[in-house]
Amino acid sequence: MKVRLIKSWQTQLADTIAAPYFDRLTQFVRQEYKQYSCYPPGKDLFNAFDLCPFEAVNVVLLGQDPYHGFGQAHGLCFSVPEGVTHPPSLINILKELQQDVGKPYPRSGSLLPWASQGVLLLNATLTVRAGQAGSHQKQGWEKFTDAVIEKLSSNKTGLVFMLWGNYAKQKGKHINRNKHLVLEAGHPSPFSAHKGLWFGNKHFSQANAYLKGQGKPSINW
Repeated sequence: MKVRLIKSWQTQLADTIAAPYFDRLTQFVRQEYKQYSCYPPGKDLFNAFDLCPFEAVNVVLLGQDPYHGFGQAHGLCFSVPEGVTHPPSLINILKELQQDVGKPYPRSGSLLPWASQGVLLLNATLTVRAGQAGSHQKQGWEKFTDAVIEKLSSNKTGLVFMLWGNYAKQKGKHINRNKHLVLEAGHPSPFSAHKGLWFGNKHFSQANAYLKGQGKPSINW
């Protein structure tokens, strides 16, 4: 089944794209988009990959599901398009960024500038039905994104993986921690933040310090 992925990712993921489960997954997604309102828009489904080729990845930020509200999801975890109101988790991410590296809180909630610098903004599940969080889980996306993480872990060195919340931490089992830096914290949702599991993690400055030590460019968060 032909999938619209840029060449570098097509090459890395050829085996998983050719697997029977992926054909079933694509059939499921197509039917869902025909029958229901789903997010992100089809053209944005692989945005994380389009904007961050395999060879450019230096940081992997892992989310769970796309936003399921109208106009929010555009294929990058935690990010919203220019002009869209910031969801609560994104607000807490940007507040932590402000506290950590002193960057003023931005007007835009779009994280496209991060992607263009080598940050793969990857959701574990790439699609969702409108208004129904988790509705496209356990259909095959998790297996696909496990393969993405495995390929990055195996074929690259000196990456930073940011795992926020228990769901993301479980995906961390596919990472070789001898080759990469794994940063873990609670989820940036208000629930975790109010329990003291989010603020003060300093992941942004830690990531840049590690990248510098690897001889890689730091991220202008």
